[in-house]
Order: sequence, then C-alpha cells, then structure tokens
Amino acid sequence: MVCGGGGREEAAAKAAAMDIFGDLRRMNKRQLYYQVLNFAMIVSSALMIWKGLIVITGSESPIVVVLSGSMEPAFHRGDLLFLTNFRDDPIRAGEIVVFKVEGRDIPIVHRVIKVHEKENGNIKFLTKGDNNEVDDRGLYKEGQNWLEKKDVVGRARGFLPYVGMVTIIMNDYPKFKYALLAVMGAYVLLKRES
Repeated sequence: MVCGGGGREEAAAKAAAMDIFGDLRRMNKRQLYYQVLNFAMIVSSALMIWKGLIVITGSESPIVVVLSGSMEPAFHRGDLLFLTNFRDDPIRAGEIVVFKVEGRDIPIVHRVIKVHEKENGNIKFLTKGDNNEVDDRGLYKEGQNWLEKKDVVGRARGFLPYVGMVTIIMNDYPKFKYALLAVMGAYVLLKRES
C-alpha cells in the first residue's frame, strides 16, 4: 500500500479555506455589501438573459443538453441544442423535436418520423431516435400512440458539440457541482475591484 502526501493536501485545503474566510473578515461592511450586490447582479443578469431567450425563441427551455446516444450520429451525448418553438410553424417529418412525456421529468430529443394532420388543423406525430431500432410509442404515457403540439418543448435549430458535458458531469457528480458553485461564488464575493 502506498500513501503519499494526503495530510499535506488536506492541510493545504484547510489553509485555502481559512484564507477565504480571512479575506471576508478583512473586508469592511461597505466592501462586503458591494461584493454581495455584485453577486446578486450576476445572478439576476443570468436570469434575465434566460427569460429573454424564452420570449425570443418561444420555447420554455431554449437551450438543452443531449443526455443519451439515441440521436447519434446527428447529435452526441453532451451536445448543446438551441431550440425554438413558434406555435404557427407546422411540425414536419424529419424535424428534430424536444418533447416532454407525462410522468417523465426529463425532455427527450428525437426525430419526427410520421405526421397526421387533420382538416381542422390538429396535428399528431410519431417520433424515433435515429440510433434506436423502434419508434417512441414505448416511451409515451400508457395508451398514448402519438404526440401533439402541446407536448413539444422546442425544435432543434442549431447545436454546439460536447459543450454540455459540463452539465452531465455536474449531474453525475453532485459534489463536483457544489464545489464548482462554491468556488465561483467565493470568487465573485472576494474579487476586489482595483
């Protein structure tokens, strides 16, 4: 069994944590208040940008990450998709949609393979992952054979390959996510303006 430097690493981590708290103690109330306001502005700006994207794209979730390999080779796990969802645009076969199914929390990204359009304008459609052998009827809620426009979260309009891997890693390793958020929060709070 080989042991090496575990105590030194632990001591270094404790020293870094103490240094952060020391920086906080050295700030006067005005500086601390200013840093907290900076942090609040960053968070509120991110929320405003997200809400603005929702309004512009018409999609409740304008950016999503592909979580599985069911759409390969079109999209790979970790690809970041940009969505729109304008209600007036008809859904057509071949289009890639992101949809929610009752009873499932996570939206699914698959291709429309069949569309049934009635004279009254009602549209029903069937989806399938490019890398899957069968259509998605097994994924829909029990007794549901077709999706409707109300099930669609958005339609893929563009993507960035593998950029979403950070999200997947944060979901797979929650401790990493909390550590990253803590470091980012500490940086914003402790960063001093020159």
